[in-house]
Amino acid sequence: MRGSSFQRPNLLVWFAPAIGSTLLCVGCSATANAPGGYPPPAVELATVQQRDIPIHREWIGTLDGYVNAPIKAQVNGYLLRQNYLEGSFVKKGQLLFEIDPRPFQASVDQAEGQLAQATGQVAQANAQLVQAQAQLASSQANQRRTQLDLEKYTPLAKAKAVTQQDLDNATQNNLSAMEQVNASQANVETAKAQIEASRAAVKAAAAAVETAKYNLGFTRLTSPIDGVAGMAASQVGTLVGPASVAVTTVSTLDPIRANFTVSEQEYLGFTRQSGIEVSKLPLDLILSDGSPYARKGRFFFADREVNQSTGSIQLTALFPNPGNILRPGQYAKVRAVIGTKQGALLVPQRAVAELQGTYRVAVVDAQNKAAIVNVKPGDRVGTMWIIDEGLKPGDRVVAEGVQKVGPGSIVVPQAAGGK
Repeated sequence: MRGSSFQRPNLLVWFAPAIGSTLLCVGCSATANAPGGYPPPAVELATVQQRDIPIHREWIGTLDGYVNAPIKAQVNGYLLRQNYLEGSFVKKGQLLFEIDPRPFQASVDQAEGQLAQATGQVAQANAQLVQAQAQLASSQANQRRTQLDLEKYTPLAKAKAVTQQDLDNATQNNLSAMEQVNASQANVETAKAQIEASRAAVKAAAAAVETAKYNLGFTRLTSPIDGVAGMAASQVGTLVGPASVAVTTVSTLDPIRANFTVSEQEYLGFTRQSGIEVSKLPLDLILSDGSPYARKGRFFFADREVNQSTGSIQLTALFPNPGNILRPGQYAKVRAVIGTKQGALLVPQRAVAELQGTYRVAVVDAQNKAAIVNVKPGDRVGTMWIIDEGLKPGDRVVAEGVQKVGPGSIVVPQAAGGK
């Protein structure tokens, strides 16, 4: 009608008094609160829903093997061959790498030769001891005989039945016999000491043989666990040793660990929440592509300390992993349902606007008039937001186009997608 008013101005002048009030009444609802007389904005509305909602927590986690066994060389040598297929499942005790064993076999042979030599020295020392003991017995017998002669000649010399020379000879013979006994006893002690030294040499040689055999055994690098063997970090011909990096790592992947961190405050609140036994909570795993993992996990343990730098504590969960589909290093979300909120009020997250810490929602009444309401939001559930205060079931809120709406605005509801 405005277009026609510009074409017939005289007509409007004549009829304006008669129709002015009618136009005002017709346009009052169409232009009310629309600045500059613009038509009311079209917005998408959503109805506040009320239902029981499971409350869950979600954390970013990193997957890791249940046991990670680095395979390191214990002796210095050149890798001779690789005996496994990278990425394959290996058994405990399975041979993975071989180090050139020839130098270590030579050490074993040398140590065994030294052991045989030391064993021979023990036999020789035993023979010397037997000989020294025989000499000692002979010297003791001779000393007893000369002692008897001395005892016989002493009274006879006093009675002048034998000469003084005979007594002196008996005395000298007894002294010589005693010296021979002492010398024989020294020889026996020396032989015993040689036996002990030889036996110690045998023990040292035997230990050297064991060490050489251990070192020879270390040339065979075997898996200490059942698990998946990783890529070889060293190739055949590489010089490896105790100071080298691990030549590969074997990991037990079933079950697999999911390590994640929570804040100290969240951890305290979580453990204090009544009615929750943390160790029995079923856990879900959301993979990096957004898909849920088919199997439930369980809480394993919490680290012994809170990281003072980040104010967080690491928790670990275990998830079954048949077929070893999940691998260490993957990122995933660990989710736990910690309770149910009865009669929760839900609105789309996009319907809630934040301004300086205050959360607001545009509520539309039956006359399509908007009001801005302060609300207290709770937990997020998917694309929805739980509202603890400020709304009631059945309220209509602006879900799309809230930036067009002000207090008291008249809006035009439309279906989702602008249709």
